[in-house]
Amino acid sequence: MRTLMSGTARVDYGQLYVESGGDSFDMDECFGGQVNGLCGGAVPGTLFLMTGTHVGEVDFAVELHDRPPPVGAEWEDVVEVSFRPAGPATLYVWAHEDSWPLDELEPIDYRVRYCAVGMDDAREVEASRTTRERYVLQFWPAPPEPDLVVRQTSEHAAYWHRYARKQPPPPTAEEKAEALRRAREEQERTAAQARLEDEERRWGGRLPSDELRQLGGNALRVLGLDRPLGEAVAEAGPVVQRDVARWAARRAFTEAGLADVDWIAPALTAMDRGEPLPSPFGDGKPLWELLQPVLADDRVPKRVISSLILALDGKRHNKLQQAMALPALFAAHEENPLKAALEALWAGVQTFGHGRHGVLFAELREAFPVLA
Repeated sequence: MRTLMSGTARVDYGQLYVESGGDSFDMDECFGGQVNGLCGGAVPGTLFLMTGTHVGEVDFAVELHDRPPPVGAEWEDVVEVSFRPAGPATLYVWAHEDSWPLDELEPIDYRVRYCAVGMDDAREVEASRTTRERYVLQFWPAPPEPDLVVRQTSEHAAYWHRYARKQPPPPTAEEKAEALRRAREEQERTAAQARLEDEERRWGGRLPSDELRQLGGNALRVLGLDRPLGEAVAEAGPVVQRDVARWAARRAFTEAGLADVDWIAPALTAMDRGEPLPSPFGDGKPLWELLQPVLADDRVPKRVISSLILALDGKRHNKLQQAMALPALFAAHEENPLKAALEALWAGVQTFGHGRHGVLFAELREAFPVLA
């Protein structure tokens, strides 16, 4: 036998605990499904220990045995539970204000015997050192078994045994996992429903088609400006959509004064033919690099327009019209023809500037009567 702890333990609310990094616990759960109410072992990795003293000090010992020790005749109340440490085990007082490591307990199955004497005396003479109240907690290796009341003498123990037998068994690990899964599913469902309702409100109670919603971004911005037009483009089919994309790109370049520049015009021609873009547009350069030769060409006008979208500071900042037009050329080459059409249209909207998208959309309807 090895003594892991022996001395005086401070008690508050008549409780001590052995914890080993297992699940969080409450008192009812620790005694759930048990017949004894002195040593709660229903929560894995935890022992919830009751004492007769409500507030004060008790004599306490913890022992580790190789085999079941005999039950001493001096013990008035004796119970047993099974226990397996979930990590390093420690004996704690209330609120972890004091503790004793039980490092010699290995991560194996133990039988635990909790023995008490003087529990009723402690209730009559609260926290008095004249009480003979003392406890021992004994561990030995053994396979799991149901808890057991070995001996019951005090009324205090009888009270807590009656309490334990009213507690339902705690949920199993599988039941806890299932409850957590259901809670997460319900949380996700509630969040998805809230997002859907918010989206419906923003669209006036009728959502765009799934195809349009999946495109997101600039496609939905076009719908926000002219929903009937955006939905007409979506319903027109891929051939019309591709033609709309090329028309919108060319119209944006024309508006920005770029369409007739000799080194830019071939790119629009290649776009119309569905061919790869020539240099410098087909070289994979970022837009800001492509803008440099535009700015350096004296034949290209440099026109500043008011931005359609408010900036983070709530103001409409000025934008270079030629820079707004350039993305239309690449938008027209998008693999998805609907995305190509709406992205190119958005670039056109940006090129026309604040308050002038209606002009662009009117010209589009005139060029494509099917959209009207």
